[in-house]
Amino acid sequence: MANHKSSLKRIRNSATKRLRNRYQAKTTRTFIKRLRAAVDKKSASDLLPTVVSMLDRLAKKNVIHKNKAANNKSKLTKFVNGLK
Repeated sequence: MANHKSSLKRIRNSATKRLRNRYQAKTTRTFIKRLRAAVDKKSASDLLPTVVSMLDRLAKKNVIHKNKAANNKSKLTKFVNGLK
């Protein structure tokens, strides 16, 4: 166990941030699955900006890599544009 006050505080902060990051990443994955399950273009196009925003936020906070966010956005956009 850590002995210094700053170490204890860092441990608490890290645990809080980890939980927040996990929640946001899991929520984003759920929205991605929801978008991929969409069958009509209207509902998918309505959901796409939300998912793109979530991916950008995760990349900005370094929860996921920026290239992973870019790849996901590209694939999802292609998917939505391919719907009828």
